[in-house]
Amino acid sequence: MERLTKLKKVKRKRKHGFLTRMKTHGGQKMLKRRRDQGREQLSV
Repeated sequence: MERLTKLKKVKRKRKHGFLTRMKTHGGQKMLKRRRDQGREQLSV
C-alpha cells in the first residue's frame, strides 16, 4: 500500500509543487499573492 501513496505524492508535487508554479508567469503571480498574505506554506 505504501507504494501507491508515494506515487500519489509524486503526482501531487508534479502538478501543484513549488517548481511547477515557478515555471509559469501565472504561477509566480500566485506565489507572490500567497507571500503577500503571509502564508507559511506557499505550495505543496
